[in-house]
Amino acid sequence: MGSSKLKQLIDLKPTTVHSSSSSLSINQQCQLLGINRSGLYYKPRVNHTKQTIKNHITKVFEEIPIYGENKVHKQLLEDGYKVSLNMVARYRQELGLQAVLAVKPINTITPIKAHKKYSYKLRGLNISHANHVWSTDITYIKIAGGMVYMTAIIDWHSKAVLSYKISNTMDSQLVMSVLNEALEKYPHPEIFNTDQGSQYTSEVHTQRLKKLGITISMDGKGRATDNICIERFWRSAKVERIYLNAYQTINELTTDVDDYIEFYNNRRFHQTLDYKKPMDVYQESIKLNQNKKKAS
Repeated sequence: MGSSKLKQLIDLKPTTVHSSSSSLSINQQCQLLGINRSGLYYKPRVNHTKQTIKNHITKVFEEIPIYGENKVHKQLLEDGYKVSLNMVARYRQELGLQAVLAVKPINTITPIKAHKKYSYKLRGLNISHANHVWSTDITYIKIAGGMVYMTAIIDWHSKAVLSYKISNTMDSQLVMSVLNEALEKYPHPEIFNTDQGSQYTSEVHTQRLKKLGITISMDGKGRATDNICIERFWRSAKVERIYLNAYQTINELTTDVDDYIEFYNNRRFHQTLDYKKPMDVYQESIKLNQNKKKAS
């Protein structure tokens, strides 16, 4: 029997088949109508799966517009949706969603010739664990009325942001406050990498690291790729959050950056980490290192 005929008969069920008022049994009535008794209890199922998935893809895009197909796919799997990568790609295309692209950052390096420069120590280095290498940098952020400055320290192995600060001034006090905060909260790094900016080549900054036995590494002149780890973080933060908003005050910006870094460290997938989250990788590495020390 065709599905349309079955549907018609099912639609007629309340007035055609009677369980008690008829002299015929349910089976006899079904035989006369040419339908199976089980058909009386059939309830067509409406499949909301596609629309539900599309709604969630849209939600992910609104929260994380930088995510491409792979990361959206990973996010949906984590959220309990059984979807394939091809399905995500197709639905994104149907929805007209494309990842937001980055823009070229502004240069913040102001070297001073009198300051000592240190060689780059990371070329060819296998960065194998948390606190092996930290790096830092300063970037500009535009708000109403002018520019402010943000600096951060990132762990190369895990990509976790360990400390950060936003200020109206780009000076040694800014970078020292971020450095001291990270040193107080986390085990000290073996190597600390910066560019050749005057804030990082200053005596107060280099001596702080030397006294703790931390090796100083500096990018080669004009080689922003030497500090690629934190450059990628700036790109992510700006494209995924900062460039999507028009901040009126430094407090408004700081509140939003606080929220973004919590997301970045604890909830954002990283392709270079096999789609794990930075702080998860950082903590796992710390525990592994502690267990190795106990075993030895």
